[in-house]
Formats: sequence, structure tokens, C-alpha cells
Amino acid sequence: MKKKIIAVFTLLVMLINGCSLDSNRAVVTDEVTIIAPSSVGGGWDLTARTMQDILISENLLDGDIRVMNKIGAGGELGWKYTKQQKDHVLAINSSLLITNNLLGQSKLTYKDFTPIATLATEWEVVIVSKDSSISSAKSLIENLKKTPHAYKIGVSPRLGNDDQLSFVLASKQAGLPPEELEFFVYENSGQVVDALLKKQIDVATMTLSEAKKYYDLNQVKLLVISSKERLNELPEIPTWSEEGIELVFEHWRGIMGPPNMTKDEIQFWDRTIGEMVKTEKWQQTLQKYMWNDFYKNSSETSKFLDEQAKLYEVLMGG
Repeated sequence: MKKKIIAVFTLLVMLINGCSLDSNRAVVTDEVTIIAPSSVGGGWDLTARTMQDILISENLLDGDIRVMNKIGAGGELGWKYTKQQKDHVLAINSSLLITNNLLGQSKLTYKDFTPIATLATEWEVVIVSKDSSISSAKSLIENLKKTPHAYKIGVSPRLGNDDQLSFVLASKQAGLPPEELEFFVYENSGQVVDALLKKQIDVATMTLSEAKKYYDLNQVKLLVISSKERLNELPEIPTWSEEGIELVFEHWRGIMGPPNMTKDEIQFWDRTIGEMVKTEKWQQTLQKYMWNDFYKNSSETSKFLDEQAKLYEVLMGG
């Protein structure tokens, strides 16, 4: 009799587990779309396509996965689209999701979405064209203090993002009123560099991974990096502290889903992305783009976003 009870119990466990596994698989048997709210080649797009490649090549998904570029309004169009979806749609995000709202440029907030993960951070850099007369970040800031409108500064894809904010914080540290600086906004970093090379702007601020390809092509000079210490990969690039300004600034990127995602979906992505960031290909990606590992799961990301919202409110209001 005991053997029969054990057998029945075992069968029930197997059936329950089987249903659970089928339910989890059902989450991903359909096509999954990752929204890159920018044009091809930008930081959001690069993050989305890296995820696509690893999730497919490492067999972490049963269904297909594609990247869709929804371009415009500093991420707004892509995020609005994501909010309206009920199928398996995720979107790459960054601090711009928070600052857009703080600046009154968007009614969307991070609370309108389901936090899925925080993935990585990277450093901000200031660049000029290869033949620019600007030789250092220190001389740039000193000249701007004398004549704030002396240089046109390029950013993308919208004012209030970390590219601009890092430069604003550096200028404030130097006693330079940021409202006197002239910023010119472009759709993506490629357009910023194009404007730089055509002498339409004098200086640009962007993430390291976006700038490095132009640096490797010998088209631009990297004046300064927002890291605490010089990077082993780029030992020739000084930090802001070396240029006389105490600033360390990290730009983060993450991923989120539409509101009202189920617990099963959230748990699935916690497991799947948790496995993705442990793969050798992800580690190679971090090294390739000089990103810093900053993985947080859904619950950790929810807390992180609350903290970041408070931080940016202080930074932008201070």
C-alpha cells in the first residue's frame, strides 16, 4: 500500500512539474521582440542585438527573438509602443526614462513598466575631432569659463540624458553655469560624430562604446573619461579628477516589459537573463565594449530604479 501511495505521489509531482514547465515554455514559444528605442548602431540598439545574439546562440529561448528599432523623441516612441503591448515584448531602457519625465518631456515614468533587469554600466567620454585645437578637457573647461558660448557641444538623442548630464556636472564642479552652455541635439551618436567632423559642432559627449569605434579609426580624440581611474584598455585617456574636476559618472542600461506582466513571465526572464549574464559570450561582450557588469534581477532593479529616480531628482534640481 505504501508503495502505491509513493508512486501516486511521485506521479502527481511529475504532473505538477510538467505543467509548470509547459507553462514556462508557453511564455517563450511565441516570438519575443526586443525594442531598441533608437536607430541602429546606438547604445540601446547594441544592447538589444547583443541580447538577441546570446539568447539565440546559447539556446536560452525556445521561441524566435527579433530586435525592432522604434526611433524618436529620445526613446519615447519605443517606450510608448512597449507600454501598449500584451505579447512578449521587452524594451531597452536607461536613465533617460527617468530624466525625460523630470524635465517634463514625457508623462511616462519607470513605474509604467515591469522592471526586468539592469544589465551593465559604462563610462562617459568627451571627444573632439582629430584635428581640433582643443588639447585637453582642462583647457576646454577653462575656455568655456571665459567664453561659455565659445564651443558648440553635441549630444544625442535628447537633452537630459547621461551624456549631457555628465558634462553638466563637470561644468558645475568647475563653477561654470550649465545654462550658459550651447548643446546641440542629434538623433544618434553617428550623427553627432558626423557633425563634429564637418565642424558643425566643436565638442561632443557620449558613452565610451559609442565613441571608441571613431577613436579606433583615428577620427576623434578622447579628452577625458568619467571613470575613477584610467582604464587598462585606454591608459592614455585621463580621468576628470586628473583634469582638476572630481567627477565619477556611470551610465547604466537595462531592460523592462509592459505593465502587468505575470509572475511566470517575470520569473522566466529572471532565470533566462540570469543565465545569459553568466555565459562566456556575455563576458566577452563586456570586455569588447568596456562595459561594467552590473546585473540586477527584477526585484533588485525595482529598488534600483527607485533609488535612481531620487538621485536624478537631486542631480537635476541641484
